[in-house]
Amino acid sequence: MNANRQEVEATDPGSLTETLVQPVENISENMPGPAESSANVAALRTGAGSINALIDLSCAQYSAQPAIGQALEQAISYGVLHKQILALALRLRQAGVGPGSRVAIMGENSANWVIAWLSTVRLGAAVVPVFPETPAMDLRHMLNQAGCDTLFVTGKQLDKIYDLQHQLETLITLDNAQDPLGLLSPLAFDDFLQEGYGLLKSDNQDPFPEVGPDELACILYTSGASGLPRAVMLSHANFCANAQSASGLIALAPGTVFVSVLPLSHAYEFTVGLLLPLLCGCRVAYVGRTPTPAIVQKICSHERPQVVLVAPLILEEIYKKRVMAQLENNRTMGFFCRFDSIRKLFFRKAGLRLMDFFGGRLRLLGIGGAALNPEIERFLLQASLPFVLGYGVSEASPLLAAGPVGDPGIAPGSTGKAVRNVRLRIDNPDPETGIGEIQAQGPNIMQGYLNDPEATKAALIEDGWLRTGDLGRLDEAGNLFICGRLNSVIVLASGENIYPEAIEHKLNAMPFVQESLVRENMGILEALVYPDADWLDSRTRGDHRAKRQEYLNRLLNEMRREVNESLPISSRINRVLVWPEPFSKTATHRIKRFLYTL
Repeated sequence: MNANRQEVEATDPGSLTETLVQPVENISENMPGPAESSANVAALRTGAGSINALIDLSCAQYSAQPAIGQALEQAISYGVLHKQILALALRLRQAGVGPGSRVAIMGENSANWVIAWLSTVRLGAAVVPVFPETPAMDLRHMLNQAGCDTLFVTGKQLDKIYDLQHQLETLITLDNAQDPLGLLSPLAFDDFLQEGYGLLKSDNQDPFPEVGPDELACILYTSGASGLPRAVMLSHANFCANAQSASGLIALAPGTVFVSVLPLSHAYEFTVGLLLPLLCGCRVAYVGRTPTPAIVQKICSHERPQVVLVAPLILEEIYKKRVMAQLENNRTMGFFCRFDSIRKLFFRKAGLRLMDFFGGRLRLLGIGGAALNPEIERFLLQASLPFVLGYGVSEASPLLAAGPVGDPGIAPGSTGKAVRNVRLRIDNPDPETGIGEIQAQGPNIMQGYLNDPEATKAALIEDGWLRTGDLGRLDEAGNLFICGRLNSVIVLASGENIYPEAIEHKLNAMPFVQESLVRENMGILEALVYPDADWLDSRTRGDHRAKRQEYLNRLLNEMRREVNESLPISSRINRVLVWPEPFSKTATHRIKRFLYTL
């Protein structure tokens, strides 16, 4: 036992009481949550080790049920899905894909994206998912490092392939697009699939290879918020274990509708938004485009989902522009909402409208991918929306903590408790705050980083514990509170630690702030603020430039005073600067802080 860790273990999964075992290590392990309705989940617990075996089971059990498809369109059934997976796998094998191969997929969410992924792992090959926003330079690095010679791509991304075509043996467009310049000759997905159907009808096909639990399923590149992304190696067993963990958050009946908003290239959406619903016989509808509030509302009104997974950014935009805007435009209502009882009533009514926004049948709003602003969380609680916060990292496939739904012991401000089969601990906690690095252990933890043994050794320490690089604390009930990134903490000359994310949440709650970043500059704290141009335009329309600037400066000064009043003296902002453009971000909308460090 490390003398710099504090340990807490759960004794009863249904109890709010935790037992302090040792004064030196902080561990939380959450036991099973709601009972699952799917036989697939039971099979998962018995050790059905590969994604292939689980998909086979699902497609057999729910053959006639709708499985996946584009939103506003008819979904294909589980039976059809299975045939398409096998057919495409046969055609990929004919093209040279087999055990040990790496196949990249770069495109917007679609049923074809899913079929390409599941067909690839059917052959014992590994998938390299690439975010659609990935620049050509980064794409080149990923394909070279992972050794990909097969690429699925959408027409929007073809211009990134021109300099890479010589290293690709097979190029397939998921949306059947052709190169308008005629420089590329990609194969259309539908044609490729039809050729696979021809192979499927043949009686002399060799069986597919046996794929074990420890076989590599995916090489997932991290978001790169702190620097260059790393290639995370995840096995079939990693994904299966994490899907099992996610199954304890909420009971899912066959036919439950998911609306997929987040990119499938992200492990959170793939595991919780695809693999889990497929195991339970649910239907997934893909947005397939930039999920603006207007688009999400239109799709949800039609699909009427029970489950939607979103990033905090979407909720923040909805909150500012559809909830708080009403208070700003109605001075009387804004005045009375200063009183807590009236504010709660207003938020409750706003919650009912948001339920309609999501189609009226919402059972779970899963929030993950980044930290949620505490003000937004308070609103969701007072609005009585059925939400669950999740926390995870790519190296953990990714889910580590969340919910479960209905647990009265979940503390506000936390990301919930460790999910099933996952252990959490806080390394070297601060004696006063309890804050230290979050570490995790479980069957969902990665195999390591591709071609980077030093980084692997640094991340995976004794007994398979993963260093997440995130800072947090655990309360006695096992609730995990996220405080920021280890490499983003600001250490002042006095030795005090400042967590910039906590300050940024306060700044971003201001209606005129689009986003912000807090950094140290010559020993002082300064805030970079990117204003909301639409909000400012609505209040300064017709004003000349100097008057607009004067108005903005007044808002910034008032904001600095207000925020500083809620902060300790050591954490107060000395200077606020207007940033002229949006901050550079990862594909999961996390600011690349290293670009703005002085």
